[in-house]
Amino acid sequence: MSLFAELTSGINTVRPGRTTMRGFDLSLVIVATALVLFGLLMVYSASIGLADGPRYSTYGRFYFVGRHAAFITVGLACAAIAATISMKTWERLAVPIFLATMALLLIVLVPGIGREVNGARRWVGVGPINFQPSELMKVAVLLFAAAYTVRKQQHMKNFVRGFLPMACALAGVGLVLLMEPDLGAFMVCVAIAVGILFIGGINGKLFSALLSIMMGSFLLLIWLSPWRRERLFVYLDPWNPSNTYGSAYQLSHSLIALGRGHWFGVGLGASVEKLHYLPEAHTDFIFSVIGEELGFVGLMGVVCLFAFLVWRGFEIGRQAIAMERVFSGLVAQGVALWFGVQAFINMGVCVGLLPTKGLTLPLVSYGGSSIVMNLVALALLLRVDHENRNLMRGVRT
Repeated sequence: MSLFAELTSGINTVRPGRTTMRGFDLSLVIVATALVLFGLLMVYSASIGLADGPRYSTYGRFYFVGRHAAFITVGLACAAIAATISMKTWERLAVPIFLATMALLLIVLVPGIGREVNGARRWVGVGPINFQPSELMKVAVLLFAAAYTVRKQQHMKNFVRGFLPMACALAGVGLVLLMEPDLGAFMVCVAIAVGILFIGGINGKLFSALLSIMMGSFLLLIWLSPWRRERLFVYLDPWNPSNTYGSAYQLSHSLIALGRGHWFGVGLGASVEKLHYLPEAHTDFIFSVIGEELGFVGLMGVVCLFAFLVWRGFEIGRQAIAMERVFSGLVAQGVALWFGVQAFINMGVCVGLLPTKGLTLPLVSYGGSSIVMNLVALALLLRVDHENRNLMRGVRT
């Protein structure tokens, strides 16, 4: 063989180790599965006592865990479908999905269609199931922000062409979500979009301006809403007698639950606070029940699993961007931002680091639309990783 032939023969070949590479990230699947199954167990533990109260006396002890298992099954089916769709197709569908989700958010506000629960109109009834479009909006914003950043890559330093359109889109989403109201979902959507814009290379001054406007808007919304303002102040002093049995009731009992857990907890299923003391123990405050039953060690285990999930998301996104698959990389890192920010807010509320806000713990808390969309987001992350691995093996997808 000639010298030229020897030098060029390896240009398009793939290193031997990569031909035996798995088509998916096994460690990511194991961690995600562990969180989902652990969540199923904790939903059962946190909700089993609800059947003894008058509100849920006709539901039975297995009502919530059965529904949660059903939603996980639906979520896995949706995730399986999402994982078969290429990222190029998702990029083409980003704008239509965003517009369709905006239409659903508006439909929620129509009397007779949108369902109201505890003073909030956030759900659309589909037979016996309540679907929450704000959870779908998190996926829609994720795809839309990634596609927008790719399209506007050359204009990210320009205010009118790079900054203003995205700011208007977020303002529209915020206006509709706040009419429901659902400030928590809006916060997560903003975190996803702003994070993707930052990763995508938006001008530093524009990013600082956007961040300042959003933070100022959140503070203004809190200040202008008496019940939100009250939550902000009582969280600073939850043990004040006038607060403990009022607006700080959830926070005070969450802290009591965490305090009872000590290092290793009181034992799985042995929580006292879940027995009609801590409201929403199986949804927004499931982290507190975990702390009471499994202690500091159990909480740190959950934190470590989420930290690994977020790290893998950013790493998969970095690999995709390095291979010039910018949209895929931004989607992967957007999923990591979503799970990281929402988990941080949920945990921060439970430990008293942040004012009380109703947000579920991703993959763990009870919630139909929430768990379904979480699994779809994981499917998108696994799809990006799968396409990365195919490229490493020299296979185009």
